[in-house]
Amino acid sequence: MKQFTIPFTYRSTLITAIKNKRKEKDKMKKDFSPTLLDFGPVQIYLARHFGFCYGVENAIEIAFRTIEENPGRRIFLLSEMIHNPRVNADLKKLGVQFIQDTSGKNIIPFESLTKEDIVLIPAFGTTLKTEEKLRSIGLTTTAYNTTCPFVEKVWNRSEQIAKKNYTVIIHGKPTHEETRATFSHAASGTPALVIKDMVEAVELGKMISGETDIAEFYDRFHNRYSAGFNAEKDLERIGVVNQTTMLASDTQGIADYLKQLMQKKYNLTADSLENHFADTRDTLCYATNDNQGAVYGMLQENAHLAIVVGGYNSSNTSHLVELCEAQLPTYYIQNEEKILPNGDILHYQMPEKDETLTHRFLPEKNPVKILLTSGASCPDALVEQVIQKLVFLFPGAKTVNEVAQGLM
Repeated sequence: MKQFTIPFTYRSTLITAIKNKRKEKDKMKKDFSPTLLDFGPVQIYLARHFGFCYGVENAIEIAFRTIEENPGRRIFLLSEMIHNPRVNADLKKLGVQFIQDTSGKNIIPFESLTKEDIVLIPAFGTTLKTEEKLRSIGLTTTAYNTTCPFVEKVWNRSEQIAKKNYTVIIHGKPTHEETRATFSHAASGTPALVIKDMVEAVELGKMISGETDIAEFYDRFHNRYSAGFNAEKDLERIGVVNQTTMLASDTQGIADYLKQLMQKKYNLTADSLENHFADTRDTLCYATNDNQGAVYGMLQENAHLAIVVGGYNSSNTSHLVELCEAQLPTYYIQNEEKILPNGDILHYQMPEKDETLTHRFLPEKNPVKILLTSGASCPDALVEQVIQKLVFLFPGAKTVNEVAQGLM
């Protein structure tokens, strides 16, 4: 896989050594067991896969190279480059301005841009409408486009089934930048609809089967379907794609449910299935699959708690948290500063969408066993800093350098 040039401050000598050693021993990525870092009174089980993915490193490389090669020019980002506060803060410090917030609301009006400016399209991609706005100003939408190739893969898959007159159903978070971009691309060629979870898939299924009045579709999925959507006609032939960072099991469950529903409604055989349901391949990116698989792997350990590191608005990170929370106490933190010297921790609660303080979060065990992972937009350096902070809380523990030497 291509090697990217990214700021050294995002790298970690420790994490790089661990990942390289695991990769050397497991080239086919069949072993999803964690790496044990034994510091004595605390044992940290580090997930097999975590941290920056191909698309994130590609976006970061393009962004920082663009800044370096264009001194004196105004450089803008459509919205956050990736969902990591440290990376976005670093870009702002270098003078990059953000045009929109993560919901698509303008911070800087497009009218203030000129054709001499540079506008970076983030890793999530953007809508066709926004691309047209940029072109109308005279700005290129290709030279500084950091859209992840795995997001573009979803767009290509949507285009393929659109040409066969299927309606595209997108499993994703409706307000997420990537989902909005995918919806825009899909809706340009065929009817499109966004559903966020299995609950909504079942509600949609009842409308398709006739159990619920199809007329309720328009209110229930308001602002989620493309212009001119005809629920009676456009739900006869469907295919499912997804936001690349959703839980793989959720997407598969939704696709299987809708496929079985169509089979039953139209009395389809395996040979006639394609008359009403597109044979879409899984459109999750490799990093999402690997990171989720690695969490399942580390959850096999008999640990006391889990820590997940990443931006609080990161979709892929939030799903890693969900997997851990289902099995043991889990703390979702942005960085090492959330672990306080007195043993308290400030962590994010997803239902409340806010941070909460937990006192003395470490159990009185010897050793304390901690599972640790991070999202695809989290620098490895942050993970090492979290490890350093955790070890600091255990007087008499081996140092990170001592444990690192034992792994070499």
